[in-house]
Amino acid sequence: MWGRLRSAVCVSLLGAALAGCALPPVTSGEGPSSVASLPQIIAHRGGTGDAPENTLEAIRQSIDHHADSIWLTVQISQDGVPVLYRPADLSSLTDAKGPVSGRTAAELAGLNAGWSFRRGDAYLYRDHPLGIPTLREALRAIPPAMPVILDMKALPAAPQARAVARVLDEEHAWSRVSIYSTEADYQQSFAAYPQARLFESRDATRGRLVRVLLNQGCVDAPPEHSMTAFELHRALTVVEKFTLGEGRSDVQATMWTPATVACFRQKPDVRIVAIAVNDADDYRRAACLGIDAVLVDSPLKMAGVKSAITMPLQCGRVGGVGR
Repeated sequence: MWGRLRSAVCVSLLGAALAGCALPPVTSGEGPSSVASLPQIIAHRGGTGDAPENTLEAIRQSIDHHADSIWLTVQISQDGVPVLYRPADLSSLTDAKGPVSGRTAAELAGLNAGWSFRRGDAYLYRDHPLGIPTLREALRAIPPAMPVILDMKALPAAPQARAVARVLDEEHAWSRVSIYSTEADYQQSFAAYPQARLFESRDATRGRLVRVLLNQGCVDAPPEHSMTAFELHRALTVVEKFTLGEGRSDVQATMWTPATVACFRQKPDVRIVAIAVNDADDYRRAACLGIDAVLVDSPLKMAGVKSAITMPLQCGRVGGVGR
């Protein structure tokens, strides 16, 4: 889904700047010349680049590859059990079809969540099926000291929030779990649980990033102790309004910059996660920006990237790209 910016004043600036040039600085700082610590690595959907996503096998490999935490996608089964699966239809990844909510947890466990996973031309798991696991099974497979981020999918939100809260209560897992969703309904549903640790809504994060990138200033920095997550780079559609119509330009925006990070850091203890960081240049960029953690598809690959960096990491001036 394309993001949408509406600005007649700044569109010419965005058309060039978000495509790769540096925006005029909103703050005077351009980032540190070097950094002494690196972002933590979060395994996206358990490590979707290394093994079938959201499976116990992906979790096992991410632990072996020294991921710092694990991001899992949650839906709810027909019988009200939180399970790990992301797409809207089972046919996207498994040997079945239909919504997750159309089958019981036991039936989902009998499907092959590795059916579509391949490396090159080889489908590695068609002869070694991996069932769709429950959230409870996943929490028990992950070391208690390893943080877990649960990405809530599917609506309505309230039934799934109740089912997830029940599992977290019974597994005594609230203290190691954070909740994320692109749907604001989940922030509202989990607000009923004071022990829930919630990322701020995606809309709030996106709006703040865009306002800074448009040079509108940092007028609404997140409150202290907030958790935020957004893509390092994001495809956007810029819409310029004219008297007799509008013009549209597709651009690739770099969302986390020295200026946006500075805005988010105005209050203490604000945690920033950069989503979709999957190569060495972007990992170094995130490190030089002071990003806390990055969401990666392949913990195996990124562990190699991280171990190859000589510390302290020397940073460039524009955009925080490490040399």
